Amino acid sequence: MIRSGVSQCEVFIRWREHRPGERQAGLLHTGSSWQAKLNGQETNSLTELCSEIPVVTFEPGSHELIGGGAEHRRRYLDWGLFHVEPEFIQQWRRYARALKQRNSLLKSQANAGLLNPWEKEMALSGEVINRYRSQYLEELDVELNQTVNQYLPELGQAHLVFIPGWKRADVSLLDALILSRQRDLQTGNTSVGPHRADWRVEYEMLPNKEMLSRGQEKLTALACVMAQAENYAHRKNEWPVVCMDDLASELDLQHQEQVLSHLAASNAQVILTATESPLILGNEIKAQTRFHVKHGQVLQSFD
Repeated sequence: MIRSGVSQCEVFIRWREHRPGERQAGLLHTGSSWQAKLNGQETNSLTELCSEIPVVTFEPGSHELIGGGAEHRRRYLDWGLFHVEPEFIQQWRRYARALKQRNSLLKSQANAGLLNPWEKEMALSGEVINRYRSQYLEELDVELNQTVNQYLPELGQAHLVFIPGWKRADVSLLDALILSRQRDLQTGNTSVGPHRADWRVEYEMLPNKEMLSRGQEKLTALACVMAQAENYAHRKNEWPVVCMDDLASELDLQHQEQVLSHLAASNAQVILTATESPLILGNEIKAQTRFHVKHGQVLQSFD
């Protein structure tokens, strides 16, 4: 995000929410270091900064949530839990610290006596993380079926299936770590645990796990993003900020109208970005404020 020939970028924001008064935050980033302020006070935690304003996004790369690697889906899960479960981030930090130590010991071919305490630590926090993730996906099932019914009714009912990262039905996480030691010592990395977790969407009308088309992947990703925003709104009684980029290249006019009508009826603040104004923004769906870029300057448009 740093412009060519410039050493840093700065972002500043003011906002109002259900709490009285105006809030503000600022971030300066050089690419290798950063400084941040929240309501005039310096903060040493990007976590604290990010927790202030929840944002969900849908953009040209969003189909990776369905068709891409598991890291996209873990990030999706952890975004939701980060904003609705205060304890989650502490458990994740605890697990990540233990995982880092175990991997370091694996690379040095450490013995069982050194691995034992870190595996116990991973198991304690990892079981909590997976319980949170599993419960969160169960909650999302309700909102997902509502959004899928809007965008992909032909596929029938949807169901989210959680894949915890080890065979929980057979063994505990601690036992799984012990059983994987020999293999992990050879590779130098931990092969089981929440950092390997995943999930998938199964559809009633695709019983044999048939592959989704690219268009269906995009609409499924959209349904998941909207379900997550709905879930947050139900849990927190306010919507996250919704950012959508280049809708015209991702969705046909019918689906553009569906998603924008849905958002227009909510209390969400929606930010649309595109090279051209979406055709659907007209008499029925109106933008409150428009901006355009001209000669490198961001200007407000007056219709």
